[in-house]
Amino acid sequence: MLKVILTRCQPRIKPNIENQAMINFKNTYLPLTLLLLLQFTLVSFHEIVAQTKAIKVEFELSFPEPEQHTYRVEMNISGYEDDTMVLHMPRWMPGYYQIMDYAKGVVNLEAQTETGKKLLLKKSDLSSWKISGLKGNNIEIHYEIRTERSFVALSYVDNEHAYIAPCNTWLYMEDKLDLPARVKVILPEGWTDVATGLDPVTQTPAEFTAKNFDILYDCPILTGKLEELPSFKVQGVPHRFIGYKVGEFDRAAFMDKLKKSVEAAVEIMGDIPYKHYTFIGIGPGMGGIEHLNSTTISFDGNRLNSEQAMNNTLSFITHEYFHHYNVKRIRPVELGPFDYQRENRTTQLWVSEGLTVYYEYIVMKRAGLINDEQFLQYFSDVITASENDPGKVYQSLSESSFRTWDEGPFGVRGGKDTAITYYEKGPVVGLLLDFAIRNASGNQHSLDDVMWYLYYHHYKELHRGFTDAEFQQVCETMAGKKLDEIFEYINTTQALNYDKYLDYAGLKLTIAAEGDRDRYSLRKKDELSKDQQKLLNSWLTTQ
Repeated sequence: MLKVILTRCQPRIKPNIENQAMINFKNTYLPLTLLLLLQFTLVSFHEIVAQTKAIKVEFELSFPEPEQHTYRVEMNISGYEDDTMVLHMPRWMPGYYQIMDYAKGVVNLEAQTETGKKLLLKKSDLSSWKISGLKGNNIEIHYEIRTERSFVALSYVDNEHAYIAPCNTWLYMEDKLDLPARVKVILPEGWTDVATGLDPVTQTPAEFTAKNFDILYDCPILTGKLEELPSFKVQGVPHRFIGYKVGEFDRAAFMDKLKKSVEAAVEIMGDIPYKHYTFIGIGPGMGGIEHLNSTTISFDGNRLNSEQAMNNTLSFITHEYFHHYNVKRIRPVELGPFDYQRENRTTQLWVSEGLTVYYEYIVMKRAGLINDEQFLQYFSDVITASENDPGKVYQSLSESSFRTWDEGPFGVRGGKDTAITYYEKGPVVGLLLDFAIRNASGNQHSLDDVMWYLYYHHYKELHRGFTDAEFQQVCETMAGKKLDEIFEYINTTQALNYDKYLDYAGLKLTIAAEGDRDRYSLRKKDELSKDQQKLLNSWLTTQ
């Protein structure tokens, strides 16, 4: 199946491989001392690898007093040979680009050997602790997490449920993020359900494994008195929706539409990179965070009381789902491997977030969930929001991406609204970029091909993210020409030339005063050339 898909979707370009240094050791004579040093280094490396493999990490999660909004974590480490250990709590959670300082919620942290001997534990900075006197003993670490409010980037516990944000929960050993981990969940009486992207231990429903800590930190846990909506399969892969207080609505109709959205997203990439996927509804609220094989979303089915409300909710969930491609796998090079102790800044969140907004509209349209008029209205609304943002003359898209750690995605600087959000301008520039590629390539390529290439080449072949220059290079290769003007829109505050790029698809913007701001409306022109009609039709359908 994959071979057929690759043949059908293959972009008409080949990777440009430059500056590859080839060293032929067979014909190279090394000094004896260098050979000995190399041998010693390899032996030391294998010793380190062997020791790392011998270390086992197991967590036990329990809720002895959920009414106190706390939960308990026990961390058991065996096979650790050194006398000292440094433990860290992450300071942020991938997908939410803000320093959270999760260590503030850690209380009653203690460490002891398996025989009960207390170990010296000293805090070395705001999110780190050093343990001394280990001497090869197996170690037990106990602590509690205090929770305060329900939010997708924070853990929260009460009498009926618990949402466990992984970066808010699990300590890790310094330089040992590659270790596998095992998690056991001890449920209070009456709590019967657990929803997570972690792989379950066979026939042990409340025990899970992660092959490393990056996977562990990518998998939140929801447990308590939960409800499951009707599941579905796409290409044989199961997709589940499990949530807390999901509300009253037509569940079968909702899940049928969600399945169509997933199918349309999969069609773009031609690949499903996970074995199972879970939509995790944490209850009423705001926000969502994407993961490799799950997403956590604030969800309230009681609000699905109109077509517009249904579409808005499906659009939001589609956005989070599409992120498993765009940002979790198609990613800026700075977003992985993660440094959980400091900001992982990138200038390309406009790609990761802004283009995901663009594709939530695209996927909704291709899934048949919205018509042409509704599709254009989504873009009218986001253009209106972007053009009425006073920060547009102060901040570029790339700077907005880089500065989100300081200002937040919708923040202000110095008390003044001199910042923009990549959630609004990003999809607008994505629209113009897509039209530029389609027009320049004679409608042979589109932004779909850019995303497809980044997925198959950078993620699946190179196993890494892309740089700013590489993203632009792929766009220009698909277009068959330079796209300097488009990328000036990304890196400067230059006003967007809507007339030029929208005309490629026979579209136009009309502007009307609406209170204290302007309302922008995207409309089809009365008369279109053959090329305009062809481009518009392909954009509105599936190409």
